Amino acid sequence: IFFNPEIYNNDFTTPLQVVIDKCIQSSPIDTRRALYKNIVLSGGSTMFKDFHRRLQRDLKKIVDARVRASNTRLISGDPKAQPIEVNVVSHPIQRYAVWFGGSVLASTAEFYEACHTKAEYEEYGASICRTNPVFKGMY
Repeated sequence: IFFNPEIYNNDFTTPLQVVIDKCIQSSPIDTRRALYKNIVLSGGSTMFKDFHRRLQRDLKKIVDARVRASNTRLISGDPKAQPIEVNVVSHPIQRYAVWFGGSVLASTAEFYEACHTKAEYEEYGASICRTNPVFKGMY
């Protein structure tokens, strides 16, 4: 389902490796190489046997094809694009990393500054979110 989502539902047809590639390609160009070589898996659904190897292999195919296409468009004498390292990291706390990250965030003082009480929400309504540091600049 991750790599061929259309077999489950025709509404979701973008494979995971394509979604990851699009996200990285939408990042600033000077950060892309670092992002490709540090893709960290988290959550129980990433625990399937060899999931990280399959994702790395499929993502590497996309990246290598883009580099090859870029190099074929170059005029002779132009410097060629260097290969891009793709590394998908599987780690010991992968299954619980999402929970762990949330617990670390919730233990910071900054998190509580971004929170609002039920009483504040009832007094100001949804507009209270506009004063939330997380959403600043969106409105």
